[in-house]
Amino acid sequence: MWVGIVLALVGVLIGVLIGLNVPLVLPKAYAVYTSVAVLAAMDSVLGGIRTAIEDKFDHIIFTTGFFTNALLAAGLVFVGERLGIDLYLAAVVAFGVRLFQNVSLIRRHLLKK
Repeated sequence: MWVGIVLALVGVLIGVLIGLNVPLVLPKAYAVYTSVAVLAAMDSVLGGIRTAIEDKFDHIIFTTGFFTNALLAAGLVFVGERLGIDLYLAAVVAFGVRLFQNVSLIRRHLLKK
């Protein structure tokens, strides 16, 4: 169980380090899409860590949830831009709440052990 959690955290750390060192600059037009997709991905990763701690982790559910959340969030931003409404705020609130819930549950599991 702990090996999977450590590998997930190491993978996230390596991904962040690679992302910070790649000389790729995205246009400002994609900033909202990218930020919401990253928030959705972070939610999925923390949810995966939480389920691994609870011994309920499933690779297929994690993988499909990861991509579905990111695509759904980006789609919400796209529709919002076409309608002239800031729908990305709904994704930010929803994923933000889930992020804090997952961090809280992870913290509780770690403190109980």
